[in-house]
Amino acid sequence: MTTLILTLVGSDRPGLVAAVADVVDAHGGNWENSQVAELAGVFAGVVQVSVAEDRASELTTTLQGLDGLTVAVHAGTTATESASQPVSLQILGNDRPGIVREISSVLRTHQLSIDDMTTTTRDAAMAGGRLFEASVTAEVPASADLDALRADLERLATEIQVDITLD
Repeated sequence: MTTLILTLVGSDRPGLVAAVADVVDAHGGNWENSQVAELAGVFAGVVQVSVAEDRASELTTTLQGLDGLTVAVHAGTTATESASQPVSLQILGNDRPGIVREISSVLRTHQLSIDDMTTTTRDAAMAGGRLFEASVTAEVPASADLDALRADLERLATEIQVDITLD
C-alpha cells in the first residue's frame, strides 16, 4: 500500500465528499484522515488515502477527472520517530492583518512544526468589530526551550494585543 495526500478545491455543492469517497472506494483505496471545509462558497479539503501501489496512478487520473473539482495528489511520506511533544495554543483578539504571520514566525523561530491550525473570525458581540480566534497544535522538538517559547509568545501577545494560551 502507498499513502496519497489529496488536496481538493471546488465550488461547494452537495455530494463532493461522496464523489471523492466513491472514487477512492472503486479503486480499492481506504480514506484514512481528512479535514474538509466550506469557505466563502468554496469547498476545500485535504485527505489521506491508502491504495495499492499498482492502483495509485489510475486512482489519481480518475480523481483529477472529477467535474468541478480541482484535485492535486501528493505522495505521502513515512513518519519518522522523533523526540517531540505536542503543545496547543489558543489565540483570541481583535482581528487585524498579520496575526497568523506573527504567531507562525515565533513558532518557526523555536522550530515548532504546526500539525493542525484552525482560524476563524466572528463579530464581537459587545464591543463591535471582528474577533480573530485560532487553535493551533504543534510539535515541539526535544531541543526547544519551552520557557523561551512562552516568553516570546507573551511578548507577542502584548505587542499585537491578543490573548495567547499555551498548553
